[in-house]
Amino acid sequence: MKLLTTAAVSLAVLASSVSYAAEPTLSSPATSEPTQAGTSQVVIRAGSKPSSKGAAETFTGNVQINPLFPAGAPASFSGGAVTFEPGARSAWHTHPAGQLLIVTNGTGWTQQWGGAVVELHPGDVVWCPPGVKHWHGATPTSAMTHVALTGTVNGKNVAWLEKVTDEQYRK
Repeated sequence: MKLLTTAAVSLAVLASSVSYAAEPTLSSPATSEPTQAGTSQVVIRAGSKPSSKGAAETFTGNVQINPLFPAGAPASFSGGAVTFEPGARSAWHTHPAGQLLIVTNGTGWTQQWGGAVVELHPGDVVWCPPGVKHWHGATPTSAMTHVALTGTVNGKNVAWLEKVTDEQYRK
């Protein structure tokens, strides 16, 4: 419960940093007409952003990344749905503004540097504070999908580090 409360508070903090400028900031995918931030909704259609395979330099195994929305006004964070096939995982990494993960399908694992591997299930929420070295991915026998909400600082949202070794993964 404490983790869920912390995650909710952290998301509220990210959302409260939103700046509503009076100049055009987003384009409506349906009309490509500029809209004023805060004056009308913008719908980003499912599948309107191309998905990609997770890069071999930053992921082990097969990972599918589906961007949901980019960072930028009015949101200072981006969103993406990431699917890890069984055995797939991210490399160790940190986030300058933190990251919120919401598990939507399957079974996964996450680990903070120096900590134990934690199993994740649909509905679980993980808050990773700024600068905390961690990884996340699927278990060896189950795929896992999560929505990642990642804060951005000075245009940067992640610092990739070394890959998670098989020994670290199997702990």
